[in-house]
Amino acid sequence: MSLPTSSSPLEELSPNVQELKTKLEKFVRDHCLPAEQAYEKHMEFRTGKDRWSMDAIPPIMEHLKQEAKCLGLWNLFLPYPLPDFISNDVKPLQYLSNREYGILCEVMGRSFLCPEACNCSAPDTGNMEVLLKHGSEAQQRLYLEPLLRGTIRSAFLMTEPDVASSDATNIETELTKKVMFVNGRKVVRYILNGKKWWSTGAMDPRCKVALVLAKMDYSQMPEQKRPNQSAIHGAHTVVLVPMEKVHLVRALSVFGYDDAPHGHAEVRLDNIELDESCIILGEGKGFEIAQSRLGPGRIHHCMRAVGLAARCYELMIERTISRETFGKRLWQHGGCQEMIADSRADLECARLLTLSCASAIDNLGAHKARDQIALIKYAVPELAFRVIDRAVQVHGGAGVCQDFPLARALAGMRTLRIADGPDAVHKRTVARMEVRKALKASRSRL
Repeated sequence: MSLPTSSSPLEELSPNVQELKTKLEKFVRDHCLPAEQAYEKHMEFRTGKDRWSMDAIPPIMEHLKQEAKCLGLWNLFLPYPLPDFISNDVKPLQYLSNREYGILCEVMGRSFLCPEACNCSAPDTGNMEVLLKHGSEAQQRLYLEPLLRGTIRSAFLMTEPDVASSDATNIETELTKKVMFVNGRKVVRYILNGKKWWSTGAMDPRCKVALVLAKMDYSQMPEQKRPNQSAIHGAHTVVLVPMEKVHLVRALSVFGYDDAPHGHAEVRLDNIELDESCIILGEGKGFEIAQSRLGPGRIHHCMRAVGLAARCYELMIERTISRETFGKRLWQHGGCQEMIADSRADLECARLLTLSCASAIDNLGAHKARDQIALIKYAVPELAFRVIDRAVQVHGGAGVCQDFPLARALAGMRTLRIADGPDAVHKRTVARMEVRKALKASRSRL
């Protein structure tokens, strides 16, 4: 069963992109969904450190990647052309708009294997976009090219255990700048210290680099040469840190799921020495970089959420048709009918809200679409969560065990309401922007 989509102009695709979508749907249906059982079986009896070893990487994933490359489904997320020095074999067949790629993300979201199989999974996509947009040629050669090939993975380290990281100005990890002279030559060094957690991908044995958000510390510089740091959003910097320098403290579980072999980690950054080649874009550009990766990235997350919720919705429909209670099929009960109707409405709302936002980013730019980005950040995960929760309810005991993807989906969707900042922060943003627009409109009428 496949969920019918609405006929909104937001979902219209050119013949070329429609062909790509059809090919992706077949790849998910014929390859990714059947492979999920083999993936889980490979991980089933692994424990402890064995869950984070190279042997833990399910062989089926490499098969899926090769198939995706052959079908032209590799690196579909790329927003614009790559530098000339990067070979053509990692370039997508065509470059898509945010709206077009968003529609494909819904298809990918139906299987937890598909995003990685197409080299379109977080946090790698966001990190690759940062390196593509802001990285130097040396940084792109060292990390962007192997990430595009899928031979390494990456992490983005922002959230910290000791502060409320929903307010990013609280970040305490410090990047201390030191300037010294060696044989009459000026040498700049940086020392990184801090703790991070919910570092997605850091446990993965293929993870070779982390992008770390840190607060600049100029206390080791002569006072007269210290820059003015009065602006709270200009005090942070993003640095590239080789993973061999990062101390993995422990793996973190999400409602009991450790998401191995990819996973999430708490890490320590202990006196890590870096040089100027590790700074992305420049000192004090951390928030600019962080924001640039969150706009399009939220489209990807939200549309994958819609795809996952749609899969759960279809399972719910099938369950109501096949099961019987009190002399009726489940779908014939008023309560189930209400859940089906509400779920269909929630799915349509989530899909069209996200595609409207994607279209705004395409036409106006991410900065002018900030209100819509903030809106989908809290509205879409909540809408998708409600759909999945209803599917769990209809399945009863089967909905909370490993026989169906519903329990994992529910855990992941609940987490998404925190992962990119809690709902309350995004609602605050939307409310403040709405009030500012109303005040501006009222003043213009005076």
